[in-house]
Amino acid sequence: MADYAVGDIQGCLDPLLQLLDRVNFEPGADRLIAAGDLVNRGPQSLQTLRFCHSLGSAFQTVLGNHDLHLLAISHGVREPTPKDTLDEILNASDGDTLLQWLQQQPLLISVRDYTIVHAGIPPNWTLDMAKRMAAEVEQVLQSDQAGCYFEGMYGNQPDSWDDALSGPARWRLITNYLTRMRFCTASGQLDLAAKTGPEDLPLELADDFAPWFSFEDRKTRNDKIIFGHWAALEGRYCGANLFPLDTGYVWGGALRLMNLDTGEVFQQQA
Repeated sequence: MADYAVGDIQGCLDPLLQLLDRVNFEPGADRLIAAGDLVNRGPQSLQTLRFCHSLGSAFQTVLGNHDLHLLAISHGVREPTPKDTLDEILNASDGDTLLQWLQQQPLLISVRDYTIVHAGIPPNWTLDMAKRMAAEVEQVLQSDQAGCYFEGMYGNQPDSWDDALSGPARWRLITNYLTRMRFCTASGQLDLAAKTGPEDLPLELADDFAPWFSFEDRKTRNDKIIFGHWAALEGRYCGANLFPLDTGYVWGGALRLMNLDTGEVFQQQA
């Protein structure tokens, strides 16, 4: 059995199928693990969800910000934006089944000695804390509080961790760390406006803010972390124990697949 991790699919099923064919992926023997953002922006969001769901136990995923956005729309707390490509899912005969399945997915997965998360883990959190915080939100998503969660999910505040946070504000910050983070301070203060590559960080942020993974005293520096979300990184080397898989296929880049047994990386160019 081989485990493969894939970066942000974002409704681009064809290149995923091409990659799986290249590695002779067998659902009965192998497992595919996605770093989140299964849907949106690409043309095959419905087909992507159907395929991933059809794999059963041969597939795992963490939730990404686009997946959560889809769920918020389905709960009636958000309207689709002009850039969204989600209508097919919302109108599909099997849409409810797919959405219910998606809502059951976690924010963080441990596989072998890897941790998979969509955006990353803030430098002030240990891996154990990240797991606990992810579990808090997962429990809410799978409860009758899910509607309340989605109503309070959007927003950039609070931007810094405080153990005293509770309710929607706490859930929102945990979600922003795990699914939206790029730049932050060493203490975990977020900036969610900048979406550039590290070299293009706005000057007004440069003194205190940096990529979440770049701080020398980051508490997860000895943990292997697989993440997606940051297409502007283009999959470049980010340091030891870091495996960026979002290489921006939907923006003209590549879709990246990694064999977790061997570390071998495969890419399908747009």
